Amino acid sequence: MAYDIVVLGGGSGGYACALRAAELGKSVVLIEKDKIGGTCLHRGCIPTKALLHSAEIADETRESASYGVKARFEGIDVQGVHAFKDKIVTRAWKGVQGLLKGAGVTVVEGEGRLVGANRVQVGDEVYEGRHVVLATGSAPRSLPGLEIDGERVITSEHTLRMDRVPSSVIVLGGGVIGVELASVYRSFGAEVTIVEALPHLLPTEEESSSKLLERAFRRRGIKYELGVFFDSAKTTETGVVVTLANGKTLDAELLLVAVGRGPVSAGLGFEEQGVAVERGAVVVDEHCRTSVAGVYAIGDLIPTPQLAHAGFAEGIMVAEHIAGLNPPPIDYAGVPRITYSDPEVASVGLTSAQAAERGIEIVEQVYDLAGNPKSQILGTSGAVKVIAQKDGPVVGVHMVGRRIGELVTEGQLIYNWEALPAEVAQLIHAHPTQSEAMGEAMLALAGKPLHVHN
Repeated sequence: MAYDIVVLGGGSGGYACALRAAELGKSVVLIEKDKIGGTCLHRGCIPTKALLHSAEIADETRESASYGVKARFEGIDVQGVHAFKDKIVTRAWKGVQGLLKGAGVTVVEGEGRLVGANRVQVGDEVYEGRHVVLATGSAPRSLPGLEIDGERVITSEHTLRMDRVPSSVIVLGGGVIGVELASVYRSFGAEVTIVEALPHLLPTEEESSSKLLERAFRRRGIKYELGVFFDSAKTTETGVVVTLANGKTLDAELLLVAVGRGPVSAGLGFEEQGVAVERGAVVVDEHCRTSVAGVYAIGDLIPTPQLAHAGFAEGIMVAEHIAGLNPPPIDYAGVPRITYSDPEVASVGLTSAQAAERGIEIVEQVYDLAGNPKSQILGTSGAVKVIAQKDGPVVGVHMVGRRIGELVTEGQLIYNWEALPAEVAQLIHAHPTQSEAMGEAMLALAGKPLHVHN
């Protein structure tokens, strides 16, 4: 049967594309070898945030006396944690399935392979489309010579099926995945050490945000080795011994490999059909078109931010492009970024280093959460940093603090609408809220600070 669009991969980008295309009157077949929702729903965003919420409750129970509440922390019920996590995932999974069914999208279970510019084969069946959208996602990466055994040496996906809380964990990689899971394991009671080859945790964030996170992790007892490369790992009867490039050795019960995720493109027929691929990632233009006419690629398969909401946006943009609506390209700097550790790190727009690379003269304002009553009620420290072009709009917002990720929505509106600090300063933020931290920074940049010591 011929369709307007064949979507290969039912993760965030793939199902978003299918839903939007169906809304626009297109006939769509969505092919998925596993479960609709992909990595984000089943092995990434949603289950890890459920773990992080359980971790937050564990920490708050331990700290309850400081809030005048008598409670006793008796430990982590691992099976109970999984039951909570799985309930959230299953509900969301059923919801997505219902949306696709209601939209009239044909869903095919099976592993697809591109066998022509407009054809995808699943088993003995071939599905033709006027357009094909590749959305096959990503998988955890490892390092040369480092074998993932699922027992002593694990990935983030193994963490989601853990049967116990380990006594100690070495986390290889200080990016988003590594930092979030280090936070979980520490809250659950494990001794944690992060190994990161670059000079800071979350190395793509504003340096001041990374330093605030590092300070908070030190207070929590999370150790880290920065600016040093991994050399080797050896499993033992009781755990694993990691040797670093500087000769230092670390030992723990588990080694969690969190060195990023790589695109799933090998063996799927992409290059055989003329689709340009570089280092595993499919090469696309600003509208996600590949080198083959009529074939698009989205999500973790392409070299854009590996964020579910970026995948949603790409899927919607591609569906609208196919429908002739001429959507604008995505400004990836304007896509919000959140690391859901404790404390959270959130940002949108440019870092100060990126602004300097672009030749943008900037002014900055930092508002310390120590001056924000709601943050003190929550027992968190951190800051909101706003970067603006001199005599111009805001070009970056960078934040650290417990639950601070909720503020990134306002940050992305400010950045994407190119708001001036003086314009935002006119807006009244509710008191007491953490959002006041954003307002205070803007008031200071506009030359009329309120609760800021300059």
